[in-house]
Amino acid sequence: MEIMRLVVTGPVGAGKSTFIRTISEIEVVDTDRRATDETADLKSSTTVAFDFGRLQFGPDTALHLYGTPGQARFDFMWDILIRKAHAYIMLVAAHRPHEFRYSRRMLAFMRQRSDAPVILGLTHMDLDKAWSQKDILLALGYVKGSQQPPVIVVNPTDQQSTTRAILTLVQYYFTILQAAPHPQVYEASQPCS
Repeated sequence: MEIMRLVVTGPVGAGKSTFIRTISEIEVVDTDRRATDETADLKSSTTVAFDFGRLQFGPDTALHLYGTPGQARFDFMWDILIRKAHAYIMLVAAHRPHEFRYSRRMLAFMRQRSDAPVILGLTHMDLDKAWSQKDILLALGYVKGSQQPPVIVVNPTDQQSTTRAILTLVQYYFTILQAAPHPQVYEASQPCS
């Protein structure tokens, strides 16, 4: 069986666990625990290792979805998950500009460890305090002339929206793969452990 590993990452409360629960065909395996730090101001529980979901495409192909914790103290899990990822989506909550610098640091962390293609998923764009896509990209360091990844607005609670995001990510992965001098298709493997 061919397995493609996709990572869903971003700060606390950006919608990672919800995204995976919305799109997964199996009951999501999660490691949520009661929030005991500043995370408790946003939500009552938080991911401390990873979330796992799956999408099956025919009898021989599956997507494994891994959601990272959002807190920097669990960055060892970011490291483990990103190194085995074929591609990833960085979710950014558009209504929390005070977290954009943190999102930028997460992106840098991921890029230092992996050349996997990334797309940006902007969540909470429907809220009054949401920044524009252009301003968010500037805050994340994508200035004029820099190569920015594809950007998509995502509602983590909506199956059509999460499906569109996953399709965009997979298509982008294969576009990058085909442009590579010596393309290598993802190979059959076991889930990350």
